[in-house]
Amino acid sequence: MPITPTEHIWMNGELVAWEDAKIHVLTHTLHYGTGVFEGVRAYETADGPAVFRLTDHMERLHRSARILMMDIPYTVEELVQATKDVVAASGLPSCYIRPIAYYGYGEMGLNTMPCSVDVAIACWPWGAYLGDDALTKGVKLKTSSWTRLDHNTMPPASKTTGNYVNSTLAKVEAVKAGYDEALMLNPQGFVSECTGENVFVARDGRFLTPPLASGALEGITQHSVMTIAKDLGIDVEVATIARSDVYLADEMFLCGTAAEVSAVNSVDDRPIACPGPMTTAIGEEYHKAIRGQTDRYKDWVEHVS
Repeated sequence: MPITPTEHIWMNGELVAWEDAKIHVLTHTLHYGTGVFEGVRAYETADGPAVFRLTDHMERLHRSARILMMDIPYTVEELVQATKDVVAASGLPSCYIRPIAYYGYGEMGLNTMPCSVDVAIACWPWGAYLGDDALTKGVKLKTSSWTRLDHNTMPPASKTTGNYVNSTLAKVEAVKAGYDEALMLNPQGFVSECTGENVFVARDGRFLTPPLASGALEGITQHSVMTIAKDLGIDVEVATIARSDVYLADEMFLCGTAAEVSAVNSVDDRPIACPGPMTTAIGEEYHKAIRGQTDRYKDWVEHVS
């Protein structure tokens, strides 16, 4: 989806004009992929725009940086406020938000220790990543020929810019083959995640989702839907998932900040009931929660003003 410019981007402590938010061609992270980022959303609520689980996202950004031994020069609290500032400056009732911390200009070479760390936060209007009707219509998956990253190759627990070369290869392969998204297996052949979403597979009346050991990113939306599912009386278990478990799924969905809750209608041309009743219930409750419409989950939304 093309990016629609807004008025300002927050860069290193100040709001700058969108067109002036530039970096040098020799910026370190541009060459080596050693940045960390987040995907966050603000939604329109009865009390103005509110960012969904904003503090949790900024805490994860710091955890990602810690794995890379990157020292972000702003606290979680400062980044939370910066996000609210850039959303407020945009004037948008709802938007997608992209914070990124990266090694800047001035050093070249693989040793990152002498590098400065720069931080930027941008926002713009952006619909659901896999389509606004993905919860009801569902998406078509293809098992990727690309293997998900191993923990001792590139740390999948860190939302690192360079890790997404792996995801990009899988995504393009799937789309070129006529599918909506790619399902990624780990080096042991078990389900890990999709290119940017966590996976939930229903078997025998309960949902399974892969553990972090399978190479899945610890998802904030994943945690949210697990909480919602349990509150709805739907069993969810973190468990290793084989490829055959997916083919035999009673229902299946993907979730992530960009994709929200997206049902799956087939994997490798094997149809899956879509939308399943449990997926529908979880998805509908999630859509209420992100807009602050459910008292039980009020703490998940952080109002901009």
